[in-house]
Amino acid sequence: MNVEKNARGWRGTPDLWLDAAYDLLVDGGVEAVKVMPLAERLGLSRTSFYWHFPDREALLAGLVARWQGRNTANLVARCEASAATVTEAMLNLIDCWVDPSLFDSRLEFAMRTWSLTDNGVLEAMTRADATRIAAVTALFRRFGYGTTEADTRARTLYLTQVGYIALRSQESFEVRMARIPAYVLTFSGKAATEAEIAVFLTRHRLRSGAPEGP
Repeated sequence: MNVEKNARGWRGTPDLWLDAAYDLLVDGGVEAVKVMPLAERLGLSRTSFYWHFPDREALLAGLVARWQGRNTANLVARCEASAATVTEAMLNLIDCWVDPSLFDSRLEFAMRTWSLTDNGVLEAMTRADATRIAAVTALFRRFGYGTTEADTRARTLYLTQVGYIALRSQESFEVRMARIPAYVLTFSGKAATEAEIAVFLTRHRLRSGAPEGP
């Protein structure tokens, strides 16, 4: 990412520096996120960085905030989205697992790796996991599942997805879509209707650019 200066003395923007830091984080881990490599990547001076951030720690805090605002906030929002049935609610949540604009698995993996060596990030990760599991549990409770069952189903669903991320499991779009009805049944104990699956598939085919059809 080499950004040309728009004007003499241009220092970039905080988001521009964060975008570049994100790229370094997901590609090389937190140790790769350093001021000089960022400046070289952007084609800006090292001192330009300090126009926006007092130090590297402030930049890293910005990455943590970006992760929280994207992955945790979006997951909670999808759990709380309007749904007439638990299976429709499941599909709303599963949007996160197939749409990286809602839940960034590369960023999640990088954050979990970072948390192994940074107690502050570990604490943030622990809070995020608890918040997410609580949101999924509340989804099940909303549709009449008992306390223990709702908690167990929520953990089964969430920890399955964390496992996908930890293993860096790769699936084609078609394979993932084909498994969705079975996942809904497995996680909720109820089968989604053909109409619910059709709506889900349509919105993700449109997002991916894949052709509509069976």
